[in-house]
Formats: sequence, structure tokens, C-alpha cells
Amino acid sequence: MSIKKIIEGKKEWRAHVARVKELPQDYQIVYKEIQKYLFKVGPVELNEGVGLLSEILSFFEEGVAAGKGVLEVTGTDVAAFCDALIEDSKTYADLYQESVNQNVNEDQKK
Repeated sequence: MSIKKIIEGKKEWRAHVARVKELPQDYQIVYKEIQKYLFKVGPVELNEGVGLLSEILSFFEEGVAAGKGVLEVTGTDVAAFCDALIEDSKTYADLYQESVNQNVNEDQKK
């Protein structure tokens, strides 16, 4: 990765964080919990910039503009909300599972 891309990525991230800080406190709390959850679950696409996180942030900004509470936007089960967002995404857990299965299959062929 070039230095230029790293710098651009940092600028993009700082702008993203600034937008998060403009949300009402309850939205910020839920956003940070979603972010932690997604970083732990590990959708591969999170390494490709702030795409998914930016979409969530835009969704939250729309909720604020509509005067909705954060749990009206996400539902009361925030983990289920996150799982629904990434249900079609490949996660690091998926990659690891594929790797293990491939290694087992190779060992069985020997």
C-alpha cells in the first residue's frame, strides 16, 4: 500500500469519526457497539475502507433527521441488526473455516 493511499485512508477515517461525533449520544453509543461487534466478527470488507461503517452512519443520520430513537432504527437486538447487515459478507471466520476444511481434505488425500 502506498503512502498516498495510507494518508487518504486516514483522512477518510478522520472525516468519518467527525460525523460519528455529530450524532446524538445514544446513537454514538450504539454505533460504537456496532463497530466493535463488526471488528470482532470480522467481515473482510471492513479492510476496504469505511464503506459498511459509512453506510451505517448514513442510516443513523437519516434516523436522527426523522426524529427516531436509535433503537427504533436498529431494533432492540443490535447484534441481530449487525448479523443481518453482514449475512452475505465473507468473514474472517469463513476464511479460516475454509482453510481448515481445505487442510483436512488435503490430509485425507495423502
